Amino acid sequence: MPIDSQQVTWVEEPDIGFWEATFLPAIVAGLKTTLRHVTEYKPVTKQYPEEKPSLPEHYRGVHRLNRDEQGRVKCVACMLCATACPANCIHIEAADAPPEWPDRDKFPASFVLDELRCIYCGMCEEACPVDAIELTHIYDLTGRTRNELVYDREQLLSIFDKTKDNPRDPVRTHRGKLGPAAAFKELPTVGPATAVPAAERAAVATAPGVIGPDPQTLQGQ
Repeated sequence: MPIDSQQVTWVEEPDIGFWEATFLPAIVAGLKTTLRHVTEYKPVTKQYPEEKPSLPEHYRGVHRLNRDEQGRVKCVACMLCATACPANCIHIEAADAPPEWPDRDKFPASFVLDELRCIYCGMCEEACPVDAIELTHIYDLTGRTRNELVYDREQLLSIFDKTKDNPRDPVRTHRGKLGPAAAFKELPTVGPATAVPAAERAAVATAPGVIGPDPQTLQGQ
């Protein structure tokens, strides 16, 4: 796309005189700013906890484990959140799903998250394929011991029960009963990332990118 020369503003490099080269004007301007903050200092004190802070919409706080439409934990114990976690604060023990859960193979028999070790980066939320874990706006978590801030599965589910109707913490994803990963009945065929020469076995395979037996070899048999 060509650039319209009328929309371009050219800025010339300013000439630096003797005084500017000594940086004295810049130092004086900085001192004026410092003195203004000292003489016009007006602190603002919030009466917490009576006065709650106003947090931004993208604030990431305490985690929760979501429930599905049947009230079951959404997590399928795929371990992706624990694998993606840079702080290594998630520990999951998987077990076979109960017979009355025919739509999944596994569920988390144990799900432990250390809220003190977590760095609240949100990577677990991004990695989860079934939208089971989310971060909420809860910021004021307290405990008398470190063990009180190591949350298990039931505690994380209870946070979901407390926050699901809060307009600040809606269930942000509605992509199927178990999320986007449950939408696949079978994996689609994926082509090779690079071009395959005609002489390669993958070029004459029954499906793109799948290496099968050489048809010439089969004809020889």
